[in-house]
Amino acid sequence: MNMNNQRIVIIGGSSGIGLETAKLFVEGGAQVIIGSRSNQKLSQAKMELGEKVKAYAVDMTDEESVKAFFDQIGPFDHLVLTAAQGAGGMFLDLPVPEAQSAFESKFWGQYRAAKYGAASIREGGTLTFFSGALSQKPLPGRSTQSAINSAVESLARALAIELSPVRVNTISPGTVDTPAYGHMDEKVRRDYYEQVASRLPAKNIGRPRDIAEAVKFVVTNQFMTGSTIEINGGHPLV
Repeated sequence: MNMNNQRIVIIGGSSGIGLETAKLFVEGGAQVIIGSRSNQKLSQAKMELGEKVKAYAVDMTDEESVKAFFDQIGPFDHLVLTAAQGAGGMFLDLPVPEAQSAFESKFWGQYRAAKYGAASIREGGTLTFFSGALSQKPLPGRSTQSAINSAVESLARALAIELSPVRVNTISPGTVDTPAYGHMDEKVRRDYYEQVASRLPAKNIGRPRDIAEAVKFVVTNQFMTGSTIEINGGHPLV
């Protein structure tokens, strides 16, 4: 599929995987629109991506904000949903409101964006969700994230049928070097990355570009729908 003049909307496109995905599609000639809660991040992203990229504020946890976002941008070809926050903690210790907040962000946030964005997707277009490797192999202290990721993947499969011929897929990444780990001290973060990489068959963690290329694959492959692309260094195998 030629991406020239294709309009692609990336919510979460101001940083990390979303920003790298935006860069990849800009390089391919697409017309890119990014959304984020942070106006500061949007401004910084536009400086990196170039003036042709359009940027709008949107909060996926706010239904009216999501509606207004799609009203602003009009019809498009592809919608990619990368923005979300998670919650970690042992099941018996994690407060229910924290688990609910994580669902509100990652599951219900993507649900809202899909619900109000689907009608604007043109014929031959795509909708791409994001889950995570914990749906394939849960870990202690990550039960909430495992449940959220599995719910996202199930929703995407159902929508591949319900929204046909729009193609609907999910990207399920493992550990990726992104600003999501920016709260860690640099040495702690590097040690964590090395520890994770040492356990994986791939012997390295992911880069944002690795995931962005998977997004491009599902967007451009016209025979793919209802699929979950696992790109995790072999996490479920160990």
